Amino acid sequence: MLAACQTSNSNDSLSEGAAAAASASANLEPTVRKAAADAEASYNYAEAAQRYSTLLERHPDDQDLVLAVARNLRYSGSPQQAIDVVNRRIAKVGAKEPLLIELGKDYLAADQLNLAISALEQARDADPNNWQVFSALGVAQDYQGNYKDAQATYLSGLKLSANNPVLLNNYALSLAQSGDLTNAIAMLQTASTQTTSTAQTRQNLALLLALKGDKDGASRLVRADLPPDMAQNNVTYYEGMDAQ
Repeated sequence: MLAACQTSNSNDSLSEGAAAAASASANLEPTVRKAAADAEASYNYAEAAQRYSTLLERHPDDQDLVLAVARNLRYSGSPQQAIDVVNRRIAKVGAKEPLLIELGKDYLAADQLNLAISALEQARDADPNNWQVFSALGVAQDYQGNYKDAQATYLSGLKLSANNPVLLNNYALSLAQSGDLTNAIAMLQTASTQTTSTAQTRQNLALLLALKGDKDGASRLVRADLPPDMAQNNVTYYEGMDAQ
């Protein structure tokens, strides 16, 4: 009877301990999610990838977490790991469009251009109304030096999402690479006036203005967005550039 009592108490303790651990884990999860989002928002992509990976271990069928892990691995400079994460998911659920888009971006970051274009073309065929596909596909074509094709791809995206700052930014950089600096600057100026425009777009505009010889315009944009030390470094660099 004593042994039975001890065994019963031990089992009860184990059950209570497991329940407490499960409850603690559930209570901790919102904190981990917030920490992951905060890390990504502050550009600490390696930490964000790690925290999202922890969440993915608990929820292996959550596609949003798969995409978050892959995205932050790509941002942190580990595109091959991102490719592996997405391909494992595709092997399980099939080549769904969001996965193909992320896979294309991951291949692009890994400099595997043919695979990137293949994945993005699959995504485009699956949903020809998603501007993000055209944006990523255009970047891949630019990387190959196919500027004419890339610009046609961006135009297709802009038909779906007029004045989209991401598409305008990428289109402008494509124009600049192909030698049309004047139209590239005009397009970036349009992009920078959009409410969803980013500092990256404005800094791309600053670079092109400096290349064009407008050092004052470039300096104003740099100082508006960047910390003083970084801004001064950029201004000094631009002042040393020859007008093109």
